[in-house]
Amino acid sequence: MQDVLLVRYGEVFLKGANRPHFLKVLTDNIKRVVKPLGGHVWLSDSRVYVSQFTDLQACIDRVTKVFGVYSVSPAVEMEKDFEVIAEQCVKLMAGYSGTFKVFGKRSDKKFPMNSMEIAMEIGGRVLESNPNLKVDVHKPQHKLMVEIRDNAYICVDEIMAVGGMPSGTGGKAALLLSGGIDSPVAGYQMMKRGVRMCAIHFQSPPYTGELARDKVLQLAKKLAWYTGGMRVYMVPFTKCQLEIHEKCPEELGTLITRRFMMRIAERIARQFGAQALITGESLGQVASQTMEALGCTDAVVNMPVFRPLIGNDKTEIMAIAERIDTYETSILPYEDCCTVFTPRHPVTKPKLETMPKAEEKLDVEALVNACVEGTEMIIVEG
Repeated sequence: MQDVLLVRYGEVFLKGANRPHFLKVLTDNIKRVVKPLGGHVWLSDSRVYVSQFTDLQACIDRVTKVFGVYSVSPAVEMEKDFEVIAEQCVKLMAGYSGTFKVFGKRSDKKFPMNSMEIAMEIGGRVLESNPNLKVDVHKPQHKLMVEIRDNAYICVDEIMAVGGMPSGTGGKAALLLSGGIDSPVAGYQMMKRGVRMCAIHFQSPPYTGELARDKVLQLAKKLAWYTGGMRVYMVPFTKCQLEIHEKCPEELGTLITRRFMMRIAERIARQFGAQALITGESLGQVASQTMEALGCTDAVVNMPVFRPLIGNDKTEIMAIAERIDTYETSILPYEDCCTVFTPRHPVTKPKLETMPKAEEKLDVEALVNACVEGTEMIIVEG
């Protein structure tokens, strides 16, 4: 008999012939996060199990943040002897009061009792031994779960996890990480779909300083936890911004800046092996995020641009940022390059066909090459 953490997975159930691959990746990701706790992890009969951990609560906290995990339950593993199971169920429920229901699940069809018989018999014994409990089969306060698999497992509490798909099963992408509230949330949302990513940050010293740089690395570290590490590419962007400010129409300055960011990001993304770019843009939030403006920025790249926050309002984005613990870091009052040379009256409905003329005084290829060649790559540990 031993204490274990019973781990349930969600969407992976929907996979067909390639389900074993997804389950292997999920199991490996769980092994990575519980390794510091000495946990032993194994996959068996539609469940992942963790045992031999040094700290149960720390183990729960870590596993519930693994993408692909639906929920976890602290459980007791024991032999498939009904009298032993019933005795342990009675002990487990001794500290509870209110209403309860027993859920029996028999995967091992050789076990002499079916799921309903298990639930009825154990429910009766628990009820008889604990006068503080009564049965409610519709809306019970406590759910006693008894699972008969390769061993028997009993548990009461179910803690919901992040869900999604296992990290590393959704391809690779590059996140444009600004340091604001939105982009870390966008990265998190795509990571939740199994995407492994790098981050690209544009810095413009002396207009942006070391504190702004450190802030971005802090945000990257919070995201890197989910994948065990992340590459952060620091792009020197000052010269490019100065050229745009001096040679291009002021009202198009932000839009042209965004177009250069996309060009540079695509080049770096391809070096990383990414198949797409990710941004934190939300439709209509600022002048550069209108439908027309987004069309103008997307036109300069030849890979998909994912915007997982496109339909969210700021309140929704902030709520996610608080939940994933990036909000307090994101609101630190340090300048980023997006606030440098902001136009007084930016164009909100630019026309794509006018953009080449607006950029005609710039040596686009030379500016992009200089930024890419001067980029610093930093490995952030998760």
